[in-house]
Amino acid sequence: MVALQNDRFLRALLGQPVDTTPVWIMRQAGRYLPEYRATREKAGSFMDLCRNADLASEVTLQPLERFDLDAAILFSDILTIPDAMGLGLYFAEGEGPRFKKVIRSQADVEKIGIPDPEQELSYVMNAVRTIRRDLNGSIPLIGFSGSPWTLATYMVEGGSSKDFGKVKGMMYENPQAMHLLLEKLADSVTLYLNAQIAAGAQAVMIFDTWGGLLTPKTYQEFSLQYMQRIIDGLQREAEGREVPVTLFTKGGAQWLELMADTGCTALGLDWTINIADAKKRVGDRVALQGNMDPCVLYGSEETIRKQVKEIITDFGDGSAHVFNLGHGIHQHINPDRVNVLVDAVHEFGKR
Repeated sequence: MVALQNDRFLRALLGQPVDTTPVWIMRQAGRYLPEYRATREKAGSFMDLCRNADLASEVTLQPLERFDLDAAILFSDILTIPDAMGLGLYFAEGEGPRFKKVIRSQADVEKIGIPDPEQELSYVMNAVRTIRRDLNGSIPLIGFSGSPWTLATYMVEGGSSKDFGKVKGMMYENPQAMHLLLEKLADSVTLYLNAQIAAGAQAVMIFDTWGGLLTPKTYQEFSLQYMQRIIDGLQREAEGREVPVTLFTKGGAQWLELMADTGCTALGLDWTINIADAKKRVGDRVALQGNMDPCVLYGSEETIRKQVKEIITDFGDGSAHVFNLGHGIHQHINPDRVNVLVDAVHEFGKR
């Protein structure tokens, strides 16, 4: 394996000294970039793009050619696992992801199996290997998965939802079926992330996009305990160094201490909490990732620089901070604004 030229992202996650605050951006390979839109058109569809290792690598590397980012993230989708379970993922124009089959009963849950990552999901592992080769040791590669609860929401609702009534209804009406589904998903995600690590991912992230919908008790029972199960089963060392794992529950600021107790390396923060408060609550148990409101990028250069400086100042001393947005970048953002953000992070984050 080629030695890493820039490992400040990995070092920051592990609380080791860095020369400046590292930065990457959720959905950094995406629709706000004209070159991404051109490659996606060439691929034919979003899933065709995900399934073509060379094109998936091409779009993963596109933002790195424009911006001085400190990490690349695998180009894929959180819904690859439910698709591999036979639910038939497709993307409806203007509607986002949909499934041809949905899970509504214990019998439906019993029918689904746990996908073999090197068989049904081999295209993801091929993409990881191809991206690692093409990065050629420049910066680290992040692998990822959706959390069991977040995957379950799409599987039961059949796609995205306004009120999540079906999945929360199933959770309250038939908790046994929901727990069985979440167990299968936790085991699938563990295998999937370990396969990504074996293929070359140098850090992994679990996206619990919809965990914030839950009550404090149901969050612990139906989301957190299954993320704990994954963390307990992850391969935490590869290529002679630690593999950090970041946990991100959108809307989960009230549960930071519980999340830190899982043994994860870092917590992702959305923009609804001050990073100084988060740091005070979790101390040096975990690194923190975040947490600028993505909409700041609609603002002027001066506004962006001011917000970056505030977050870095609020974090204060210590190296255990990875700068990021509090969620994915919006598709209508001007890419020039991202350059302003990245350069400001490296300027204000200097140690």
